[in-house]
Amino acid sequence: MPTRPPPPLLEFRGLTVARGRAVLLADVDWRVERGQHWAVLGPNGCGKTSLLKALTGYLSPTSGTIALLGRRYGEADWRTLRLQIGLVTSALQASIPPAEPALETVISGKYAQLDLWANVTRADRAAAGRWLRFAGGAALADRPWLYLSQGERQRVLIARALMARPRLLILDEPCAGLDPLVREEFLAFVTVLARRPRAPTVVLVTHHAEEITPAFTHALVLRAGRVVAAGPRATALTARVLGAAFGVPVRLTSTRGRLRLTLRRHCPLVFAG
Repeated sequence: MPTRPPPPLLEFRGLTVARGRAVLLADVDWRVERGQHWAVLGPNGCGKTSLLKALTGYLSPTSGTIALLGRRYGEADWRTLRLQIGLVTSALQASIPPAEPALETVISGKYAQLDLWANVTRADRAAAGRWLRFAGGAALADRPWLYLSQGERQRVLIARALMARPRLLILDEPCAGLDPLVREEFLAFVTVLARRPRAPTVVLVTHHAEEITPAFTHALVLRAGRVVAAGPRATALTARVLGAAFGVPVRLTSTRGRLRLTLRRHCPLVFAG
């Protein structure tokens, strides 16, 4: 008998999320297969935050379905499935105690806790040290959260997310607040991570096309809660698609796989993060 292909890692079918008269997401179809890495791109208010909240089970659908690792929302314990998702977002930062050492912040990822209170084992500390070294933060292990730079905090949060060995790693606007040099170092690290054997599927949520490195194989482009394009980057990241998403005619160029978006009248196109 032929082998049945594994289910997609993530699948939205006709997903609609409405709250009162506000439609946050409208008829979204999105399918993420194992081995793919996705960029989610669009202007402010396009639905990126609602998409992440729906994916992590914090925003219930009005209609349509969500499936994660072959399990459907509403039919599975999303609290358990959520442990398979690593999330790096600035929203976590306010909940991390200022005096907590970076190593403990990393360990907290295994237990899906903030302000770690679990009984930590020697194996936990060893694993956290390895992930912190992998993220380029070995020297930060004993440094309190309060005294970490924004770039250092992002490395600690990535190590924290990897501590649980997730199947899906979501980077929610991870370059916000980084200076250009630190941003490029961070994106280089993400590229290395995405290309590792048995790497988690990486989903990068961003406003900026130039942050989408060649490691990202696919893209989902949103506008006003609707899908403008979804698929391989060659077809989803075009001047026509991005112009439709941002509502202005644009020119898109590529240098060694890195994109640059400009207005057709030759002015740089900049979107507030």
